[in-house]
Amino acid sequence: MFTGIDRVDWAALHHAHGSAEDVPGLLRGLASEEPGTRHSALDGLYDAVHGEGRVYDATLACVPFLLELAADERVPERDGLVELLVSIGTATAGAGGAVRAGGEVFARLAGDPDPGVRRAAAGAVVRFLDEPARVLELLRRRLAVERDDRLVIPLIECLGEFARRDCGGTGEAVELLAGLSAAPYGPGPRLAALGQLAAHAPGRLPADLVPAVLGLLEERAGDRAGHTRVPAGGAAYSLVDRLRRLAPSDEEGARLLRTLHTALDDRLSDRIALLHGQLVSPVPSDRCTALLLSAALLREWRGDHSATVALIGEGLRSAADGERDRWCDTAVSVLEGLFALAAPAADGLHALVVARPELWVRRWPPEAPTLGAPLRALARAGDPRAVPVLARLAEDPVLPRDLGSVVVHLGAHAAPLAPALRRALAATPPGAPEKALPLVAAAGVLRDEKAVPSLLRLLKDVREYQEGEHALAVVDALWSIEGDAGAVLPVLLRASAHGDPRCRARAARGLGRLGGAARPALSGLRRTASPGRPVPERTAAACAVARVTGEVEPAVAATLRSAWAGHPHTRVDIAACLTALGPGAAPLRDLAAAELRAPRRHTARPDGHGSHDIPRDEELLRLCREVVGGG
Repeated sequence: MFTGIDRVDWAALHHAHGSAEDVPGLLRGLASEEPGTRHSALDGLYDAVHGEGRVYDATLACVPFLLELAADERVPERDGLVELLVSIGTATAGAGGAVRAGGEVFARLAGDPDPGVRRAAAGAVVRFLDEPARVLELLRRRLAVERDDRLVIPLIECLGEFARRDCGGTGEAVELLAGLSAAPYGPGPRLAALGQLAAHAPGRLPADLVPAVLGLLEERAGDRAGHTRVPAGGAAYSLVDRLRRLAPSDEEGARLLRTLHTALDDRLSDRIALLHGQLVSPVPSDRCTALLLSAALLREWRGDHSATVALIGEGLRSAADGERDRWCDTAVSVLEGLFALAAPAADGLHALVVARPELWVRRWPPEAPTLGAPLRALARAGDPRAVPVLARLAEDPVLPRDLGSVVVHLGAHAAPLAPALRRALAATPPGAPEKALPLVAAAGVLRDEKAVPSLLRLLKDVREYQEGEHALAVVDALWSIEGDAGAVLPVLLRASAHGDPRCRARAARGLGRLGGAARPALSGLRRTASPGRPVPERTAAACAVARVTGEVEPAVAATLRSAWAGHPHTRVDIAACLTALGPGAAPLRDLAAAELRAPRRHTARPDGHGSHDIPRDEELLRLCREVVGGG
């Protein structure tokens, strides 16, 4: 073992923490007779040669020795070593080539007596053994002899990975998956096979998919009673082992359902029907998984989600006492991110707020408190029943520091809070602008004329507010309250020449809201809208030109079309501009019409994960409906 390790110039190589001269000691530690030494060495290698998923020259130098250790039956933690090799090999093409040299090692380990090694090796074989027919036959043999469902399921997932890679024999892999999705196989393997079929051969899914999956979940729940996890090859000494044991109580079930939902993608009717069945399941872990999957669907897809949200709200009202805190915490965290879309769950949120006053605030000494999650979710939903509770909290000398931010979502319902917010704004010290911004925004939303003196003080007395985005936040509030262009135009003109392009973009948006009153800024806005400027700044300036002139000039139209297509984060500002133009928006009205036909949120990322900015997408849809309706 370790042949040639001393011939490597480790001191000349590097890992995450600098020189790799400590790596030989870590590698030798993996073969120690002392469990603590072995686990410490494994942790050290993960941290040094593969920290944050990166690959270094020392990482590649380690691969032959890691393969040698993984192949030696005297080393107890070989499953962890194979997992480390797989992670290294999938990080970069160069690393993949180095690990691929161990394909034969992985093939032998796929039949190892240790179940953890067998499971890890199957994934390595699919990725690093360059003989598709042999890989498929190896998986077929393992599926024929493996009896533990907790090992069969990873083999099925490996079969799906084989099909995804479009290796030779994909048709045979699909046939295997189709067979595994039916009786007499157990519910876990059948769910795994259905998830892989949905991803790689959706035409082979059963017509009764939803009732079939829900039935399998119920059957699986009965089978799981008393089961423990697959042995990991020893006591939990290493960080890797500890992280495994901190995983969710039904990590396997959560993974199976995530795989299925991800593969179903835009089959929203099936996904929603599945979620509704899961949300009323008698199994707590299935309900919690359904909550998280519901959040993912709502973040990514548009549509009428009121029934799903109402089920979540009903669960808040009826959750059993033994699981109430855990389930409710998860449900509230989901509803917080939905903002106005959480309205169908407002009754459940309100019942929780009334029943649990100890949850109204969270205290973070020595910082000011924050609103508790149930109350914050209720206020973000725009429900006026949050206002009396917020008013009681506003009687305290120290207000929750996020009180001002939820007023934006309550709108005019929050008028009773204006005096307390005004007092807090007046008491904001000059050196803490970030604390004042939510209060400034709240004053603008409530159009609180009595807050104007405090807003003017901020502009006049604090240099940090005289320049940059802080000044522009105050200007926005003053314009909302008074509508006096003469008071805000000088500040906006100064901000237009600010050194920060984000500030210049916000200044342009402010000038656009002034409309014709901002004509003195028109020549500067045209220059800013010209090619070569950052896209957000250029787009904001083009919108401002349109709002000041009342029309969409050809150059402006070209800029806005390009930004809409290539930079989705600009769409809300463009749609707001088109809404303000009314009939003048005709040259770009097709953009709004196309947006309303798109089923996926514009905030969803290309990797399939939605952003958490649901309100921004909902605002875009509202504006687009107004633009189209105005035609």
